[in-house]
Amino acid sequence: MTRLAVPDLCLVVLVGATGSGKSSFARRHFLPTQTVSSDTCRGVVSDDEGSQEATKDAFDLVHYIVGKRLAAGRLTVVDATNVKPEDRRHLVEVAREHDVLPVAIVLDVPPEVCAERNSTRPDRAHMPAHVVPRHVRELRRGLRSLAREGFRTVHHLRGAAEIEAAEIALEPRYNDLRHLTGPFDIIGDIHGCRSELESLLGELGYAVERDESGRPVNARHPEGRTAVFVGDLVDRGPDSPGVLRLVMGMVEAGNALCIPGNHENKLGRALSGRTVQTTHGLAETLAQLEALPEGEREEFTARVRTFIRGLISHYLLDGGKLVVAHAGLIEKYHGRTSGRVRSFALYGDTTGETDSYGLPVRYPWAEEYRGRASVVYGHTPTPGAKWLNNTLCLDTGCVFGGRLTALRWPERQIVDVPAERVWYEPVRPLVPEGPGGREGRPLDLRDVSGRRIIDTRHAGRISVREENAAAALEVMSRFAVDPRLLAYLPPTMAPSATSAREGYLEHPVEAFAGYRADGVRHVVCEEKHMGSRAVVLVAKDEEAAERRFGLASPGTVVTRTGRPFFDPSDGREAAVLAAVRDAITAAGLWKSLETDWLLLDCELMPWSLKAGELLRRQYAAVGAAAGASFPPALAALRSAAERGVDVGALTSRQEARDGAASLFRDAYRRYCWTVDGMDGVRLAPFQLLAAEGRSLAAVPHAEQLAWIDALVAADGTGLLRETGRLFVDTEDEASVAAGGRWWTELTEAGGEGMVVKPAEALATKDHRLVQPGVKVRGREYLRIIYGPEYTEPERLEKLRGRGLGHKRSLALREYALGLEALDRLAAGEPLWRVHEAVFAVLALESEPVDPRL
Repeated sequence: MTRLAVPDLCLVVLVGATGSGKSSFARRHFLPTQTVSSDTCRGVVSDDEGSQEATKDAFDLVHYIVGKRLAAGRLTVVDATNVKPEDRRHLVEVAREHDVLPVAIVLDVPPEVCAERNSTRPDRAHMPAHVVPRHVRELRRGLRSLAREGFRTVHHLRGAAEIEAAEIALEPRYNDLRHLTGPFDIIGDIHGCRSELESLLGELGYAVERDESGRPVNARHPEGRTAVFVGDLVDRGPDSPGVLRLVMGMVEAGNALCIPGNHENKLGRALSGRTVQTTHGLAETLAQLEALPEGEREEFTARVRTFIRGLISHYLLDGGKLVVAHAGLIEKYHGRTSGRVRSFALYGDTTGETDSYGLPVRYPWAEEYRGRASVVYGHTPTPGAKWLNNTLCLDTGCVFGGRLTALRWPERQIVDVPAERVWYEPVRPLVPEGPGGREGRPLDLRDVSGRRIIDTRHAGRISVREENAAAALEVMSRFAVDPRLLAYLPPTMAPSATSAREGYLEHPVEAFAGYRADGVRHVVCEEKHMGSRAVVLVAKDEEAAERRFGLASPGTVVTRTGRPFFDPSDGREAAVLAAVRDAITAAGLWKSLETDWLLLDCELMPWSLKAGELLRRQYAAVGAAAGASFPPALAALRSAAERGVDVGALTSRQEARDGAASLFRDAYRRYCWTVDGMDGVRLAPFQLLAAEGRSLAAVPHAEQLAWIDALVAADGTGLLRETGRLFVDTEDEASVAAGGRWWTELTEAGGEGMVVKPAEALATKDHRLVQPGVKVRGREYLRIIYGPEYTEPERLEKLRGRGLGHKRSLALREYALGLEALDRLAAGEPLWRVHEAVFAVLALESEPVDPRL
């Protein structure tokens, strides 16, 4: 038996004269779907597998299919003669294009055997006698050049017996460690900082083992965790040999994995006698190696050289969910093997330019990464480790006085220790230029167009369909405020579960029961104001806004879709912002929250202030039509009754309809009142969303409402309105009953209803978000939504079948995106990152959902 080792992802090129048995070999050792046959492709393009006139088109098809399979990560076998170098060259190019290894399997069969086999095949019985000898000559002439042509492995099978005895052994690629599931501790760039490495390993729970001289030579975790080093172990720091000794010991003992950094790559070339520039800390490492005791130096250096030579460019781990590469790796390179992949993994992708410090400008691949695998890397120092599009850079500049950072996987927990000192002065400052590094790159249409996938901390990956993104782009580009001021859009809100109570479509009992089922015991019921949702961004002064948002502005007041709430020319926005700013100042919130700007979630009243046109065209039109039609109809019915006509049932029905229409008019009129300038305008803030360096969305509602009460009390203009509230224990019957009574009092007095929220604000169940709030609307308010006669038993019963699943899903997705926008804003991330999440909220709003829900 001859064992032929073949990588599990590669391009296998069968090489042999016609009649050498390539097709039989492929059928015996590979799946039919893995084999691309030139004869089959001739048949596809010409209906004749033997047509030589179709050869060019057939091989175009072969190359196309091969390319598609390799792009999809599928092992592919080419069944063709492939005896000419030019034929093989095209296949090697396709393999290189897709970063897989080409493997040649040569079936070297005597020409007489090939001729005998061809004579038994009807399609080749009349083949010219010179064809087979020519194939054999061309094959043997090119045997020695196969490696030079680019084939990494060449298996040469001589004769029919050796071919028959061959066995294909598929082997995983060196970088494919998907069977290792961890848990892992991935450690960022160390750069010779041995003491900090020991401290970090201690924080991670590893026990460090030392030799007789007290030097660390191994570390193991009592729970069997595996450390993974992202490279750049050496250079710049005080003890590169000590770091190497410890890391090599861990790898050799099976307690760690390690990939190479560009600094190891350069050190390895230097130790192998290659000419390299001893810059960027290499001189220090070579000096430290040279300072080792004479009896140890040569052996240790040889060990280091062997260690570096054996490092693999990147690893796929944990079922393919995790990729570790020194400089990161785009998705199409995951698990691939080529010089291009290794170069990217070591150095990243540069634009060819240099910055003002003379360092290469690196292409921001992570900003466009949308892969499913999490990519963890180092290479480029950053002030702190932050997830970006499912990627994480762990190089936090320890050698430059920053921190040494690790990621616990799969926990996704970041652990770090501070540097003991600045060991090496950086050429480029560790902190990005600009105000907190917030500018980043400019907004780009590619950030929001097409199908999008947004990574969120609280709900994982959220997708946005292309058509929804297009709809949002139309609104955002034509009507929205300056994106620098648009840091948040509020989520839609789901209604409570449909009530089975007679005469009601919604009731608080179902809201309390729903939260109790989700494990939320304490909720707060907040009065639902009769207005429109508004987000208010207010700055302490224009200088503060310029400093934080890059725009000298007092702030903005926007609708749920990011549009200005007021006409910029009428002065009302400025008046609202001034009143809110003065109230914040008087309440002392600038100081207590240590901020010079605040983002608030509010309700702006009256409803007619924003929805005046809707009221006139839809609701008032229905009310006017009813007011014009029912009185004469009822008069005619009464006249008929006086004449003795039996119209009693019809009259009762029309009187009930007239009464319902009257209730409908009364309901929507409650939401309208006259506004003259600022006179009549009211603003009810109910949550502070964010302040400098901090998202406030998870602050419990009791604390939130205390801030709101302080604001309202400090307002001297009469603009701000208090939000009524009642806290309810969902497991206490008396408390639940009190909540129901309070809702009844609110709605019977003409109120819209209430919103029920978890008292702790951010609630989860089984690691999934719980609804941040459900609305319980009053019986008469729902008359506006569902029509004057919705309370008729047959109509109410039909409405009880309304589907809430999509609305609830939408509410949770938008909530997660809103939290993500606030987290990114608080972390000082660039505008495009914040706007990515904000835009996604608006895009989801165009999903088809019953607008009455």
